[in-house]
Amino acid sequence: MKSHLMLGAAISALVFAGHAFAAETAADATPAAAAPADNTPAENTDVDAVIIIGQGQSRQVQTLKDDAIGLEAAGTSALKAVDKLPGVTFQSADAFGAYEWSARISIRGFNQNQLGFTLDGVPLGDMTYGNHNGLHISRATATENMGRVELAQGAGALGTASTSNLGGTLQFFSRDPQETMGGEIDVTGGSDSMHRVFGRFETGAIAQLGGVRGYLSVADQKADKWKGGGEQKQRQYDLKVVMPLGERGDLTGFYHRSERREQDYQDLSFDMIRRLGRNWDNTQPNWALAIAAARAYQTGTALPAPFATVDDAYYAGAGIRDDDLFGAKLNLDLTDHVKLDVTAYEHKNKGQGLWYTPYTATPGFGTAGSDAAPLSIRTTEYDIDRGGITGGLTFDIGAHRIGVGGWHEINHFNQARSFYGETISKPSRDALDFQENPFFTQWQYRFETKTTVAHLEDEWSITDAFKINFGFKSMKVTNAVTTVVGNPLSGQIESKDNFLPQAGFVWKATPDFEIFGGYTENMGAYVSAATSGPFSSLDQKNVDYVATKLKPESSKTFEGGARYRTDRFQGVAAVYHVAFDNRILAVQQGSSIQGNAPVLSNVGSVETKGVELAGTYRITDAWSLYGAYTYNDSKYDNDVVSLDGKVQARTKGKTVVNTPKNIFKGELAFDQAGFFGKLGVAYTDKRYYTYENIGGEVPSTTVADLTLGYRFAEDSWGKGFEIQANVTNLTDKDYISTIGSGGFVNSDPKGEAMTVLPAPPRQFYVSIKKTF
Repeated sequence: MKSHLMLGAAISALVFAGHAFAAETAADATPAAAAPADNTPAENTDVDAVIIIGQGQSRQVQTLKDDAIGLEAAGTSALKAVDKLPGVTFQSADAFGAYEWSARISIRGFNQNQLGFTLDGVPLGDMTYGNHNGLHISRATATENMGRVELAQGAGALGTASTSNLGGTLQFFSRDPQETMGGEIDVTGGSDSMHRVFGRFETGAIAQLGGVRGYLSVADQKADKWKGGGEQKQRQYDLKVVMPLGERGDLTGFYHRSERREQDYQDLSFDMIRRLGRNWDNTQPNWALAIAAARAYQTGTALPAPFATVDDAYYAGAGIRDDDLFGAKLNLDLTDHVKLDVTAYEHKNKGQGLWYTPYTATPGFGTAGSDAAPLSIRTTEYDIDRGGITGGLTFDIGAHRIGVGGWHEINHFNQARSFYGETISKPSRDALDFQENPFFTQWQYRFETKTTVAHLEDEWSITDAFKINFGFKSMKVTNAVTTVVGNPLSGQIESKDNFLPQAGFVWKATPDFEIFGGYTENMGAYVSAATSGPFSSLDQKNVDYVATKLKPESSKTFEGGARYRTDRFQGVAAVYHVAFDNRILAVQQGSSIQGNAPVLSNVGSVETKGVELAGTYRITDAWSLYGAYTYNDSKYDNDVVSLDGKVQARTKGKTVVNTPKNIFKGELAFDQAGFFGKLGVAYTDKRYYTYENIGGEVPSTTVADLTLGYRFAEDSWGKGFEIQANVTNLTDKDYISTIGSGGFVNSDPKGEAMTVLPAPPRQFYVSIKKTF
């Protein structure tokens, strides 16, 4: 309730300030003052490229433009598009990179829950599947409305609204409404009965309302799974309105609504792939086989063929999410030298992740005359209600640009584990509906997380060619838990650091060549959830131990490099070293469906060092070539040792999980006389899902994607028409994409850990687009 009041007051204040300022300054306005370079989009270059190397930045930064995102198959997550940038590894078990259970991104050895994500400055949390404080970018806005993505491979700018960005930061920016009335309709169809319809209406600038402009869009997508039964579907609504405030700034309102329903692929192990094949999946729609396997487990009789264990397949699994994200943003030049930037937001989420579990029978099973099934539906339920405000002031004082700002959020997160009954004769529930009326709730906890972050920075232009930036941020996050059902948990855990410095420099040695470098310290706040972080043990002693004895994860990042650009080439070479201390990881105990509390382990520190190279060369006006190479060496510095001194896992000197040592991305693109296309190739080195690197090695792979299309000329009968064809996994490569879907394990010599997901085979999609 407090977050609602805080947000309402904040939005009201922004709207009032915007109207008042518009009235006062409509006739007397001056150009906007620039913000500090580290908070602004990467500077454009002379090279007409869809990837912009961050000229003028003291950190390693690249910007991916909407042109690049638009060349992906319709409905593709922006995360998959970002995969081509140096330092990035992305995997998913679907062709769009949007299936959240499988979507994994890592940067410089940091996994997804150690990265930072924002949309138009609004925090998205760590974007993990069971996110307690945000939502996935695939739900935050439709891909067609994405304007650009900025990647900082290091810890990101001081003003980034994230408490998880120990590693890199991804900032997503939605498109602004256009000045003229119009719109767009896109229709896509392809493999596995996939179809997607996207429509957007643009009001254009409305003179009677002072130039207010906006757009409303709707996207609807549905596709069958590429193997097994079930479907994955989503509907999204996006609204954005911009009110100009003379020449001094603007006030923006936004609303994003997502309704996502996706059925899961079965987590596999190497042993299962050997026995059952890569196309093995859940048994849906074969209800009789699921019942037979569950009955065998419940009665202790032989499992039906081809089951070797009851975990070989379940009937189905699904992820269901409804999200509403809304708020207002004010950009205002208070004077010629002072700029104000404030955003107030609210996010509400209702979600369930479910499996049909053979481990818990529906009450009444085995009773004469009962239709109760030997299985039930097990859910993990998520309800998020968070509101917050971010803001800052920028002072342009001679050679100095000083920025001061902060972020405050109150998040109420309710999480539960419940079981719902089924009937033996046929399924009585829809896996893609929210389940109601459980027969048993195993646990339920309410969490309140209060986040307060402040930062201060200065960018000092010592000369026209040399500038430095330095500053720090302070962070305080408190996590409080209340037990509703289950093992009693109470108390509060605090993550706090008053001084997290950041410093850097840029020296423009020549008009085409610059050298940059920087140092950043950061801290990752504890997670407020019953399925991850310190509360996931469901043990009060462990919570007390973390609260009194442990320190939050922290990182120290050094990076430096050089950038070079000409009329036809832009490139960057960077080196980095990261010291990652107090790394806390959860070791999965048994299969995910069993829901055993993971064992938290402090794996000590991790040392990461690497090299990143990237460049774009405009071969001719029509042809361009892009390439990126990453060398990353991430190793654990310590064995995992328990409090009594016993070695729990021999991780010292072992490669960090899900961290390939070598990554290469290449892309050849053309655009001429209406025809366009690109051929992308990605090589990913071997990876491990075991901390000890005993078993769990996923082989290296090379994968290609192809895009071909044609845009009709503006002066032809087909004005505004475009047709685009996409082929993913062009060579139909059989490989493992996602690892760690069921958690990481210490070792797996027999290949029995159910934690890998194969990539989809070759897929085809065709889109027809019309703008008007």
